[in-house]
Amino acid sequence: MRVNNVLIAVSFVWLIVSFWNRNDLPRNVDYAPEIAHDPKQTATQKRPFRVSFNDVEYLIEPEYEYDLTGMIVSYRHHDNNSRMHRLANDHLNMLDVCVVWGDNAAGAQLHKIEFWNGIFTCNAFTRDMQAWESFDMNQLSNNHLLSDDEYIRDRVTDIQIGDQIRVRGYLASYSSPQGGKRGTSTTRTDTGDGACETLFIERFEIVRHVTSYWRISMVASLIALLIGLAIHFKRPYRPY
Repeated sequence: MRVNNVLIAVSFVWLIVSFWNRNDLPRNVDYAPEIAHDPKQTATQKRPFRVSFNDVEYLIEPEYEYDLTGMIVSYRHHDNNSRMHRLANDHLNMLDVCVVWGDNAAGAQLHKIEFWNGIFTCNAFTRDMQAWESFDMNQLSNNHLLSDDEYIRDRVTDIQIGDQIRVRGYLASYSSPQGGKRGTSTTRTDTGDGACETLFIERFEIVRHVTSYWRISMVASLIALLIGLAIHFKRPYRPY
């Protein structure tokens, strides 16, 4: 059964490698045409309104209508009961998602840049100067996504790094009793605190799912490992 032992060893190593690289951005991406355009920000006549979620009532104050299509380079789901959100009485912010569009999607060497989300921030880093010089920070945004709609909140759990998404709604500030008030950026050129877009979502769509060969490899290596282990434990015990 040496062949089976080799299968177990190789599949286990490959599972670790593919799991480690599962969130790498793909090098070749089939971009949706809409991703070439900047987000659409237009004046709104929408009046402030209230929504209730998790037994908390929030005041939403729209500033602009907003339509964004971008590719996800990083994201962070928020646990509604985490200490920070609980102290701020903020259960409406379900996700921070960092996206790119325009020239960044078309020409930048994104696979050479590392992206990650902090608690409320998006960060980018690379030691490759050519990749950095080809990257436009004005075509990247971190978005605080808000929704009281259970379907939308469930839909965002399906996202992966490299997915292309379209979100439509309102750039808005929001507040709650016994909680703070969070505003929103209204330009893509600002940086630092307050530079993130706070977006109350009315529609959420995954335009194109990423084809991640590392994720496919991860599933395949896991299946191979399970098969190898099943064969190992089913064969007769032979004392030496």
